Amino acid sequence: MITLRELCLQRGAKRLFESASLSFFAGQKIGVVGANGSGKSSFFALLMGELHAESGDLEFPQDLIVAHVSQETEPAPQPSLDFVLDGDEELRAAEREIAAAEAGGDGERLGEAHERYNNLGGWGARARAAEMLFGLGFSVAEHDRPLAEFSGGYRMRLNLARALMRRSDLLLLDEPTNHLDLDAVIWLEGWLAAYKGTLFLISHDREFLDAISDHVLHFDHGHLKLYRGNYGAFERQRAASLAQQQSAYVQQQREAARLHRFVERFRAKATKARQAQSRLKALERMEMIAPAHVDTPFTFRFREFPGSPEIALQLEDAAVGYDDRTVLDSITLSIRRGERIGLLGRNGAGKSTFVKLICGALNAQNGERREGKNLRIGYFAQHQLEVFTATDSPLRLLQRQDRAAREQDLRDFLGSFDFHGERVLEPVERMSGGERARLALALIIWNRPNLLLLDEPTNHLDIDMREALAEALQEYEGAMILVSHDRHLLRSCADELLLVADGGVAEYDGDLDDYRRWLAESRSPGATKNRDSSRSRRAERQQEAQARTVGLERRRPLAHRLKKLELEIEPLATERARLTGLLGSAEFYSNSDPDALGKALRDQAQVAKKLDQLENEWLLLQEQLEALDANQG
Repeated sequence: MITLRELCLQRGAKRLFESASLSFFAGQKIGVVGANGSGKSSFFALLMGELHAESGDLEFPQDLIVAHVSQETEPAPQPSLDFVLDGDEELRAAEREIAAAEAGGDGERLGEAHERYNNLGGWGARARAAEMLFGLGFSVAEHDRPLAEFSGGYRMRLNLARALMRRSDLLLLDEPTNHLDLDAVIWLEGWLAAYKGTLFLISHDREFLDAISDHVLHFDHGHLKLYRGNYGAFERQRAASLAQQQSAYVQQQREAARLHRFVERFRAKATKARQAQSRLKALERMEMIAPAHVDTPFTFRFREFPGSPEIALQLEDAAVGYDDRTVLDSITLSIRRGERIGLLGRNGAGKSTFVKLICGALNAQNGERREGKNLRIGYFAQHQLEVFTATDSPLRLLQRQDRAAREQDLRDFLGSFDFHGERVLEPVERMSGGERARLALALIIWNRPNLLLLDEPTNHLDIDMREALAEALQEYEGAMILVSHDRHLLRSCADELLLVADGGVAEYDGDLDDYRRWLAESRSPGATKNRDSSRSRRAERQQEAQARTVGLERRRPLAHRLKKLELEIEPLATERARLTGLLGSAEFYSNSDPDALGKALRDQAQVAKKLDQLENEWLLLQEQLEALDANQG
């Protein structure tokens, strides 16, 4: 058990939290949430003994083995598989003991060392490490590749694998999904669900937190509070608490106003002076309840763009790759105005390559790529944050893009991304990863694209910013292709899915839960054989895909209009139910004036008429879609 008693933690002049008294039990999986800078990472440093509390006590068993992910890895010639195996220190110690016993010719010691090695599962250790590497996106050929040859993002994956390999009682993970793609996130989710120790997990991925955590530790304005349940349960409990707090605040403000009125009215009257002084003391004693609201500095929206072509971009029998190597071929696809596409596929399948073909960063090796008239592409790349010049500031970068814009307009726009005041002049080199990601999004949005390409846009973004991005994307009226390991963003913003696999791109007839099952099947023992046979059928599937293209071209605008209708119907149905309840209430007739009654009746008739029109159109479109699907089948 880990116990905090009246604990206070401070970094420099800033007090992160105080009077924290909590207990955590073995086997709990605790999601750690709170605003950036609230002290989450410092709390991890406290648990690892790197920081010490200003006051209070932190108690946990002295023999507790703690594992965490190192943030730095020196480039080294060591093979990646050996680097991961080094995480199991007990196993490495048993191997050294075996070597020492062999060198000394001590048979008894050697037998004991081998028994220890066997009990630690040593004979299967390399297979366990290889499984971790595969789950995190490394091919078998990369197991012997030196650590120094991997990029920074892949070295972070290796650090994660090494931490998971350690036999730990307590595992501390700080944003482990930042450098992962969706299939690696899904694998890690399964591994952590089976982990037997105590887990503290800092993450801004709400679906990841939902799947793993059974408690949530919230860092909230200098206080720590532990909630039972996953992240969804935390949100519901916190919303209820805030609603209750808001109600208490309103009631208190009403009472305070009444006391103030009494004091101001009777302060000068001798007969009432004692009562007035009593009211003043009551006001002083009253514990002021903070107004309940969740502050978020992000309120941005996509700017309107000057029109969009009906077909934003077309690919016809296109192939793309690097030098003489083809990554994807036989791609036939039309991206229509307003389409919202989520892109799925295993690590290395070619998702980023496909996005680069769409944006024109890579030329088609053969086939055609045709842009619609007045196409404006906004492209957020995974590694876009690395291209900023260190001395550039947000304001200077935006001014460079639009020299005619007023400085105040640019400052107001940057403010919606939480760059306020003098922060718009701050050099990029001083910014965190999250701030750079927000800046990259701001630069893209200012250019008013009508085709948006987002390749892992949520890396380094906190939950508030991810939610703001999801809301903005839901209102965005242009076409969009989204690659993301954040399933909440994919579910809320993508209307259809494409799968990049086996050297091609095809419409995915399923949802993200189906994709999880597809990934699990692709890791099964027979998956290699199935992939080989699938390659032999690829030409056949490509022909079938081309045959379906005409049907899909007819289906997409119908499906898009159907989605729009559903969004229009829902609020109208809610309003009709409200008006029906209102007009069915006896209290309404007794208390309302004739004008209000007449207005309610007129509103009900108008809503019913509009709803009837939309529902009829919805039924007609549904019939047309069913007919198309039947013909395709």
